[in-house]
Order: sequence, then structure tokens, then C-alpha cells
Amino acid sequence: MTTIEIGRLLRSSTAGCVVGCRVSQISVPAFGGMVRIPLNDDDRNQVIGLIYDIHIDDDGLVRQIVTAENVSEDIIQDNRANRNVPVEISVLYIGYLHNDTVHHLLPPRPPLTLDSIFTCSNEDICKFTSSGRFGYFRLVFRSQDLPVAEILAAHLQEASRAHREANNAGWAGEAVQELITLLRDDYPTLMSVLGSLADADLGFENVGR
Repeated sequence: MTTIEIGRLLRSSTAGCVVGCRVSQISVPAFGGMVRIPLNDDDRNQVIGLIYDIHIDDDGLVRQIVTAENVSEDIIQDNRANRNVPVEISVLYIGYLHNDTVHHLLPPRPPLTLDSIFTCSNEDICKFTSSGRFGYFRLVFRSQDLPVAEILAAHLQEASRAHREANNAGWAGEAVQELITLLRDDYPTLMSVLGSLADADLGFENVGR
């Protein structure tokens, strides 16, 4: 999987950011996908995040089109491809790289507006998720207002696929076991997470069953 620029930062904080992109770019980012933001155009220093929301706004013309009758496919495609339809992607930070060393902590400072954001390659995903003992999970759990179970299921599905391609099929099982350990005292959240994982393709059977 190649790394692709998906947009530029609109606003950011130490916990996350919002990225702007065109509708024509939206086929690349996905809910739960891992992204990276190089700091000062330096691949050795990057912020790593998870996509937790993709928001497509309307505008005056869109409102007119959706209420019109017999709208042609050409008009719909022209509106999507040629106009700057606003799309916002919300990202939760789960760690950073400093001098190419992985840290499962919030970044010391947020990226700047208009910084470019890229998808993570399989190599990026394996490097980040195999470092340490899944410390970045706690940064996801602290965001109680987000759909944590669905974010983790989508993330583990992407990451387990990358690890299988890197001949590390055991990663997904280790990740699920760590989630069970972390949530052993929070039964409702554990059941919610395992229920979502049961519908994800993690490369092994009976998750949450």
C-alpha cells in the first residue's frame, strides 16, 4: 500500500486535528485508518493518528440540487468533481515519532495549520503498532465521546491485514488479548469492543464469541 496525501490541516490541538480535503480525495481515507503528519517535512518526526469521523458539509447549491427533480448524473458528478465541496476528516492522535523512534504518547506540540497529512503505509502501520505493548490503546479509551468500539475494530482490521502481509499473523491475537486485559474491570465497554471485533476480519475466528 502506498502512502497518499489526503489533505491539509484546518485546525489542530495536542489531542487531535481536523483535516480538509476535496470530495475527489475521499476514496482514500477510511474510518479507523491510520494517518501520519510529518513535522517540518521530516519523516523522522511525525504525528500518528486514527480517523474517527468524515464529515461532508452541504452548501447552497447542494441544497438546490437535492430538492430539484430529475437531476442528471452529469450534474451530480460535476458537482462532486469540479466544485470545492467541503469535506472534513477528524483525527485522534495516538502517538508520534521523534528521530524515527515510536512513542505511544500525545505529541509534544500539535502540527500547524496547512500541514499535509498522509495515509500510513503497511510498513508505517507495522512499525508503530508493534512498538511497545499497545500503549496507544489508552489514548483511544480516554475519548469517551467517540465510538471507541467501532474505531478499534476498524483499526485492528487494517492493522492485522498489514501484519499478515508482513508474515506476523499473531499480532491480531496479541492485540485482542491486550484489549481484554485493559478492559477487564469495565465489562460493558469490553462487551461492546468484542462485539465490534466479532464483525471485523482479523484473520482468526471466534473473537468475542
